[in-house]
Amino acid sequence: MNCIIVDDEPLAREGLLMHLQSIPNITVSGSFNSAKKAFDFMQENRIDLVFLDIQMPGVNGLQFAATMPKESLLIFTTAYSQYALDSYEVDAIDYLVKPIAKERLEKAVNKAFTYRTLLSEHGTTESVENDFMLIKADRRYHKVLFKDILYIEGLKDYVVIYTEGNKITTAMNLKTIHSHLDSKIFARVSKSYLVNITHIDSFDNHTIYIRQFEIPIGDIFRKAFLEMYLGKDLSDKL
Repeated sequence: MNCIIVDDEPLAREGLLMHLQSIPNITVSGSFNSAKKAFDFMQENRIDLVFLDIQMPGVNGLQFAATMPKESLLIFTTAYSQYALDSYEVDAIDYLVKPIAKERLEKAVNKAFTYRTLLSEHGTTESVENDFMLIKADRRYHKVLFKDILYIEGLKDYVVIYTEGNKITTAMNLKTIHSHLDSKIFARVSKSYLVNITHIDSFDNHTIYIRQFEIPIGDIFRKAFLEMYLGKDLSDKL
């Protein structure tokens, strides 16, 4: 998997490069101190993964992320934790806060490898019924009952459906699959996530907890989620 680093801080770029050079199957194809230089490079080169700072002079990381090709995966690397929720709005697969530990970086890279594999092996939705859908993947048809879905993650033009012991990727965007689901049970909680509210174990103002999973709540979706789940808006009390 080839990647580029985009960060206006020389020491941050050098430190990240050093860590990445020790991780197998990762090739750093470029290191840039501005979004403009990275954008020009990506016009001529296909990049699998971008490590991107947020606060940079000129075009910032969030603005640059919105211009990236769909096939490029994104991991933010920043000193500011307050942008974490915004990162989900541009389909970032992870968010690393500086100083970045090598172990945490390896976890993010492994997540990128997992996503790449999922997308290359994605299934197709064969039919959608009242309470289930059929997805063809791995040369088999999978019957996915809506009631068994814990949550759904959107990744560009695909969704990853998580059930108790399985996850299936299919070519469908989050808006489309949401239109087939019961709106009294499935809540849109961010640009990238739908949750089955019957499986929620707990939540706070920023995160929903289902089993071992943590699903972020986007700012613009919080009020609607709380009103749906609780019947009233409690966001100012959380």
